Amino acid sequence: MPPNEAPITPEVEQDLNVVKRGCDELLVESEFLRKLARSRVQNKPLRIKLGLDPTAPDIHLGHTVVLNKLRQLQDLGHTVIFLIGDFTALIGDPSGRNSTRPPLTAEQIHENAKTYYAQASMVLDSARTEIRYNSEWCDKLGTRGLIQLASRYTVARMMEREDFTRRFKGGIPISVHEFLYPLLQGYDSVVLEADLELGGTDQKFNLLVGRELQKEYGKEPQCILTMPLLEGTDGVDKMSKSKGNYIGITEAPDSMFGKLMSISDTLMWRYYELLSFRSMDDIGRLQKQVEEGLNPREAKVALAQEIVARFHSARHAADALAAFEARFRDGAIPEDMPEVNVGQAPMGILKILREAGLAASGSEAQRNVEQGGVRVDGQRIEDKSLQLPAGTYVVQVGKRKFARITLTA
Repeated sequence: MPPNEAPITPEVEQDLNVVKRGCDELLVESEFLRKLARSRVQNKPLRIKLGLDPTAPDIHLGHTVVLNKLRQLQDLGHTVIFLIGDFTALIGDPSGRNSTRPPLTAEQIHENAKTYYAQASMVLDSARTEIRYNSEWCDKLGTRGLIQLASRYTVARMMEREDFTRRFKGGIPISVHEFLYPLLQGYDSVVLEADLELGGTDQKFNLLVGRELQKEYGKEPQCILTMPLLEGTDGVDKMSKSKGNYIGITEAPDSMFGKLMSISDTLMWRYYELLSFRSMDDIGRLQKQVEEGLNPREAKVALAQEIVARFHSARHAADALAAFEARFRDGAIPEDMPEVNVGQAPMGILKILREAGLAASGSEAQRNVEQGGVRVDGQRIEDKSLQLPAGTYVVQVGKRKFARITLTA
């Protein structure tokens, strides 16, 4: 072992296993193992960075995949830097996009940032969380500092990013200011002296820029942990408000519980791995019980109760389960029903019934509404001109026709 290098003990390896649970990639694992070992010997917490641009005011379960990992790192004794990108949000992150992302106004950023940390605190330990805003140092860079920063990275390296390459080859404009986004995100890591930065798989390029810039500035390079993008309730697209397949962490307990119960049995295990705080051994035992004959619904109920209790309370979780089971006992909702993406919101209830195959014609759909035979999420619909916004709904016609429909934004 090189001099001054901390020993890799079983406890350090156990910490590494906790960090790697559910992750997509850890770069560079050997480096991070040494950081963990050094942290234990020196009793000095690692600095774990997560940057979020306040592009929307609400957090859904997809966002908590990364937040859960941060909480696990906090429970190991490390410090989380919750970085609100109020400066970089003025640029707009182009990651994964085929066009320039419209920047937010300062007012929009301020309003969205108000609720971000309050919601994230439902997962994070506030005692081990450092809140920072990157305008703190980005505003001070000035033109001279920005030019000096830009000189430390080449256009060729920037064009290695997949979405830039795709747009360039397709003749889709790339604005010069979009190159500044990964540079400034990387500069955040330089200033904060991050040991590890987390992000979704779509953020890998930006995270690597931070690692390279730290080397340029003579800092120890951060390691990178990418987390998978959680599929939404449809099991197809990543969870997104615009797709209508999301579960918001501030949603009502009954709504949250019902949406979790709507996911497929296969998707349930991915949710367990990425969202549950149960150990992988515990989840493995539960999965084995299902394979041996336990109704998957029981496992799904346990997951739904855990998530609802986390963001509301154990009492709310119990009440949500009781209400859900009452609907089944009354024969109102079957466990299995067709799942249909009917199109773009807003959409009128009569068209929804036709598109979902719940009515053969517009006149039949209208007659069903007028006769009080149509329900949306258990509520009787009396207004035949009702327009539904984006989201996922259980639609019922009569006693036997059901469909879980999704409207996209």
